[in-house]
Amino acid sequence: MQCSMPFKKQIGQRLAVGFSGYEVPNELRELIKRHHVGNFILFKDNIKDSTQLQNLCCELQALALEENGIPAFIATDQEGGVVSRLSADATLIPSAMCLAATGDPENAYRAGLLTGRELRAMGVNFNLAPCLDVNSNSSNPVIGVRSYGDTPEQVGVYGARMIQGLLDGGVLCCAKHFPGHGDTSADSHLSLPRIDKTLKDMEACELAPFITAIKNGVPAVMTAHILFPQIEPNPIPATMSKRIITGLLKEKLGFTGLVISDCMMMKAIETFFGTVDGVKAALGAGVDLVLISHSIPIAAQACTAIEDAFTAGQLTSYGMAESVNRILSCKQGLSTIKEELSIVGHPSHRKTACGIMEQGLTLVNAPLGKCPPLGDTPLFLGCAPFQVSIASDPGEKGLSFPHILQGAIGGDAMVTPDDPSVDEVDALVRHASAHSSVVIGTYNGHVHTGQLKLMRALCRLPIPVVCVALRNPYDLLALPDNATGVAVYSYDSLSVAAVVKLLTGELQPAGRLPLSKWRNE
Repeated sequence: MQCSMPFKKQIGQRLAVGFSGYEVPNELRELIKRHHVGNFILFKDNIKDSTQLQNLCCELQALALEENGIPAFIATDQEGGVVSRLSADATLIPSAMCLAATGDPENAYRAGLLTGRELRAMGVNFNLAPCLDVNSNSSNPVIGVRSYGDTPEQVGVYGARMIQGLLDGGVLCCAKHFPGHGDTSADSHLSLPRIDKTLKDMEACELAPFITAIKNGVPAVMTAHILFPQIEPNPIPATMSKRIITGLLKEKLGFTGLVISDCMMMKAIETFFGTVDGVKAALGAGVDLVLISHSIPIAAQACTAIEDAFTAGQLTSYGMAESVNRILSCKQGLSTIKEELSIVGHPSHRKTACGIMEQGLTLVNAPLGKCPPLGDTPLFLGCAPFQVSIASDPGEKGLSFPHILQGAIGGDAMVTPDDPSVDEVDALVRHASAHSSVVIGTYNGHVHTGQLKLMRALCRLPIPVVCVALRNPYDLLALPDNATGVAVYSYDSLSVAAVVKLLTGELQPAGRLPLSKWRNE
């Protein structure tokens, strides 16, 4: 494929657009017809089940081929664990931190391979994963267990194996979020984070996993909407910075693949610069493909604004041709091998994912060297799953950590508030005092601190207490020495099933926390 297409079609190739619903809306059909948009991104609200997703992807490809004569990238964020867009009939793999907790990088490869095969069977050809962010800040509200750990070496090794697995599974993938989203306590979906580090410091930490990925042939890199004032002195985020995208990523690090923006409707762009102006700046900085994930009208405005910017000489035709040729080259390399839909959720895939989850389950603190006996009247506590950040999914409907454990083990169960008040903590502790033991699940308690107050108050009771960190293991930093801690790295049916096996003695935990600053016991 060569870049000989009309200019409007070239613009359309540089956008990936999202929409709502399980079917192609007429508004999107018009956008494709009028502006030749050539790529799409799918979220949870686009996916009902594997058959519906396959039909949707087939229709999107047919529309792209009819209007543009070129196949589309159809992308989604199927990282595994807390960021999983696929429906329940597909195989859910554990979070990145759980993969690293197994101690075996080949588990990352296995997870990537089965994910790639299932995505390809349903028609998705681009997985916007994995995260190569080094989660060096325990207060990070948006990365956490999406990272393979807090050292660049570990993130690089596991990320490279995940990338290879996805590629061997037949889909494109990307390393994100360049040059690093790990050392921030702010979420770029909601604000404009700032990382005030020198280039030398970043080379030793944030950049190292990306360098590993580039050396291992990652086809694409996604940018971060974060300020790096010691690298880019102008008050613009990496996505809009030519110094960072062209100067650092392309020229200094030698990356010749596809550069993708994170969604340009995130507040870091939308609030501080405006999505349309941000899109133009990103293209000028050297981003090849920009994501506009949640508004067809804004995507249409962006197409018109990009055309006007080229007419006004604000963007160069050379840069356009170079990026479009890079996109076309990637599309030419897309796998043409068909996978049967029956591979989706295949028992062998589910067995692999379950085995990885169980290998990663980590006993963090155990006064008895193992989980304590629960007695005849255990009490199971924990909140319902909720959407921790915009990047994460809202959780499985009807999933209840305490009730699943009660159903499997017996005893009593109570669903707790997301962030219990002082009075609620006191009432729950009084109720727990009449039981033989307590098992409490925390879900980002280091952010919703009422959960940790409840956990510590329960630990003052003269009964065994087991605390299960259902997302970030940092909750267990507040664990008193007399309590048992368990890290499972996600709140889903896969992880809760592993906890049942642990508490009933069917599973001996072998995982180790992939966090260098935390002593494993």
